[in-house]
Amino acid sequence: MTDPRIKVLKIKTGVVKRLTKEKICYEKEADQQKERIQKYKDEGKDDADINKQNEVLQESLAMIIDCQRRLSKAFQELETILKDEEDLKETEEYIAAIQILEDAKPVLNSYRY
Repeated sequence: MTDPRIKVLKIKTGVVKRLTKEKICYEKEADQQKERIQKYKDEGKDDADINKQNEVLQESLAMIIDCQRRLSKAFQELETILKDEEDLKETEEYIAAIQILEDAKPVLNSYRY
C-alpha cells in the first residue's frame, strides 16, 4: 500500500503549484488593468468609468496579497515536510516537490504591488 506521507506530499506540492500560477495570473491581470486605466485616461473617458476600472484593479491587488500570503504558508509547509521526510528523497513525488519549490521561489519573493 502507498505510504500516506507521499499522498500528503503530493497534495502540498499541488497547492504550492496552484497558488504560484494563481499569483502570476493575478499579477498579469493587474498589469492589464493598469494599462486599461491609462488608456481610459488618455482617451478622456468619463471619471465614473475610470473609477470603476480602479475598483477592479483594487480587487486584483487584494487577490495578489491574499495569494502571496497563502503561497508563503504553503511553501513553508512543503519545505517542512521535505525536511521531515528526507527518507523519501528517492521518490518521484519528493523530487517533484523540490522542483515546485524552486519554481515557486521567484514568484514568492517577488512583490511588485
